Amino acid sequence: MSGTIKIHVDQDKCQGHARCKALAPKLFELDEFGNAHEIGDGTVPADLIEQAWLAKANCPEVAIEIVED
Repeated sequence: MSGTIKIHVDQDKCQGHARCKALAPKLFELDEFGNAHEIGDGTVPADLIEQAWLAKANCPEVAIEIVED
């Protein structure tokens, strides 16, 4: 177990509230419609893990998934 986590934004659930981007700007980017996407392959650097969980907890659409490796 490497102890890394990855985030993923479910595009069927995301409604563009952008709370994740506000809480974890280094982990999420917004598309032209304002919907969030994980940056890169979604791997979360160790120093941003707390922000990833905070973003997940604050998503009103429950669109953020976190997978622990």
